[in-house]
Amino acid sequence: MKRYGNLWQEIITFENILLATRKAQRGKRFRPNVLEFNFNLEIEVINLQKELETKTYQTGDYKVFQLIEPKPRQISAAPYRDRVVHHVLCNVISPIFEKAFIPDCYANRLGLGTHKALMRFTQFARSSRFVLQCDIKKYFASIDHEILKQMMRQKIKCPDTLWLIDLIIDRSNSQEPVLNYFAGDDLLAPLTHRKGLPLGNLTSQFFANIYLSQFDHFVKEKLKAKKYLRYVDDFAFFSDDQDFLKSANLEIDNYLSQIRLLLHPAKTHLFETQYGANFVGFRILRDRISVISKNVRRGRKRIKYLLKKIESQKCSTIKLYSSIQAWKGHLQHGNTWQLQQQLFSGLDLTQAAREGANP
Repeated sequence: MKRYGNLWQEIITFENILLATRKAQRGKRFRPNVLEFNFNLEIEVINLQKELETKTYQTGDYKVFQLIEPKPRQISAAPYRDRVVHHVLCNVISPIFEKAFIPDCYANRLGLGTHKALMRFTQFARSSRFVLQCDIKKYFASIDHEILKQMMRQKIKCPDTLWLIDLIIDRSNSQEPVLNYFAGDDLLAPLTHRKGLPLGNLTSQFFANIYLSQFDHFVKEKLKAKKYLRYVDDFAFFSDDQDFLKSANLEIDNYLSQIRLLLHPAKTHLFETQYGANFVGFRILRDRISVISKNVRRGRKRIKYLLKKIESQKCSTIKLYSSIQAWKGHLQHGNTWQLQQQLFSGLDLTQAAREGANP
């Protein structure tokens, strides 16, 4: 396996840091912390460059908040200059690891994503009798730091780059407690293994793909699974052979325990595809693709919330229009014409559309 060195000088160039600032501020250009950074952009970039070059760079504290929808989870927002550094690192090392990812790994990859994963899932589901659908229990909170660092070192040998990778991993803030025991563990093992990556970081999403990349290859090359795909920690096997899927279930359970992960018992199922399966917010059936009901409820709630904000003049119609356009773009990947009529037909967004087209 090829290992890459001499990456550091490319990482800390002024041009790479400047590119990272542009990526980090996409969709967030007018937030106060971004405006403040951009006010003295050249000085900020030079300061970051010096701190990285001299290894005096230190990460800041995370801002933590809780989300309830679509499920309870802790989101950790890193300071803006740290998010710039995450892009600085990923700009250079992402292409190295990208070469090792299987084609059917869809999350957080350029040109792929949710809707490509949905199309592939639908293709597999409609050409197979059975599906084994799996989910990893508390995935981000369970990622073992030492195992992750070893995986990074299988591709990276540049000491300076590894210093930055280790710093970002080590400075991960505390996540929800995970007390999983594996073969050979003593009573204190779950407490002595440092684990957990913060939801919200670009690097966390990237590291999460790397952590399961070797598992993907195990599935394709050792188990010989012809129809398999993964979106973050949600993955599925398809086959006409039910016994193959039962055997695969045992094999993957054993493999994941070696990297200190457990399948979620309530979200791992083997069943016939004719009954339909939920995936990335949609329900895939033989003859149609619908949106799962909880997402519809959440969408209705979002529209009502924005309408109330507009009535109290705390929100512009452009924001509602933008939100609806984004949701329409998502819904069009299913058989949702009637649903869209129910949701949007009573809304007059003509003026907002004109304003959005001519900002």
